[in-house]
Amino acid sequence: MIALAEGRIARVCTGVAAPPAGAQRLGGLVIPGLANAHSHAFQRALRGRTHADGGSFWTWREQMYALAGSLTPKAVHALARAAFAEMTLAGVTLVGEFHYLHHRPGGGLYPDRNAMGLAIIEAARQVGIRLTLLDTCYLHGGIGAPPEGAQLRFSDGDARRWSERVDQLAEAVAGSADAGSVRVGAAIHSVRAVDPVAAAAVAEWAARRGAPLHAHVSEQPAENEAALDAYGASPTELLERAGALSDGFTAIHATHVAPADITRLGQAGAGCCLCPTTERDLADGVGPAWAMREAGVTLALGTDSNAIIEPFEEARAVELDERLVTGVRGRHTAAELLRAATQGGYESLGWPEGGALREGALADLVAIGLSGVRLVATPPEQLIPALVFASAAADVTDVVVGGRFVVRHGAHVDLDVPSELRRAIAGLHG
Repeated sequence: MIALAEGRIARVCTGVAAPPAGAQRLGGLVIPGLANAHSHAFQRALRGRTHADGGSFWTWREQMYALAGSLTPKAVHALARAAFAEMTLAGVTLVGEFHYLHHRPGGGLYPDRNAMGLAIIEAARQVGIRLTLLDTCYLHGGIGAPPEGAQLRFSDGDARRWSERVDQLAEAVAGSADAGSVRVGAAIHSVRAVDPVAAAAVAEWAARRGAPLHAHVSEQPAENEAALDAYGASPTELLERAGALSDGFTAIHATHVAPADITRLGQAGAGCCLCPTTERDLADGVGPAWAMREAGVTLALGTDSNAIIEPFEEARAVELDERLVTGVRGRHTAAELLRAATQGGYESLGWPEGGALREGALADLVAIGLSGVRLVATPPEQLIPALVFASAAADVTDVVVGGRFVVRHGAHVDLDVPSELRRAIAGLHG
């Protein structure tokens, strides 16, 4: 039995023969809430639309830019609300939104410079999901190049203006009714888009605020080559020089980090968020997850482009994809992968009090049904391996965030999620 009080777990009791009066029963297997540590919610609108002509990460990026260049705050709100609602059906109770779509097309300012971010925050509130809005600094179109096209709306011009805008956003959230469910963090988009001086300013902002700091790191070999040509250093080394590496830092992807970079991340106590379904979709490669974990890097998981929202697939792919590369099975246990999907993500996003079933933890819970075709007849001692290596979002029956039901009996308590998705995506594609 799990007793809740004021949105937290008050007691965890075992051996309870019958629930007390007024208790609500969660059937099946109950686990901590899942954390999606890296999401671009608006990219949900691209699902199924980027596969026909092959291509690469870079050709996919052009399709993404075309979508990004067309969106309004209203459209961003609708897409985020629909994508976040889909996440809750999959058991996600906390999402980290890596947010760089800040301004009008062409770079003009909205009357409220945080209109886009506030639209995402409102979407999370309406869905009932926790949110860390990772407000992203994005200044350049490539190393030494000005932004162009859709990139113009990503840029604040310089790190000082980025910092001023995000200070306003953080203060607005802290003084609002959303303060208990929303936190504002920072992100350096990449060393391609943020020069070392600006990266240092973003890192300073995060340190001053005690906020999580994320960055795309070595997602592509071309990124490593560009950094080496321009600065004589890897992206991770550049971020280290900028003061970004710490136990509050999370490297996103890190698919092509060198052994020395893994050591740097581990020595800093940093984390890494792997997004295997996007990394495989874009042919990015398979990151060295086991080597990072062995070096002391904390792993988390994300859905990134939201080409699919299946947290357990992200978890098992860390192990299964690495098996294909190494020919070795069992480097990551089911328990370790589940920790990455829960506590690892909560820590990455600045919620260390979540992602666990213990007294004092946030009352974020997920119930998994055990009568479906994927998990039926699993012996109790094999439930965690079966959950990680065989289950799907369809097995999630109930989701509780802060002691409140968000999903009940497989349906969102307030929203018709397929209809939300249909309305949000309709009209975006000609």
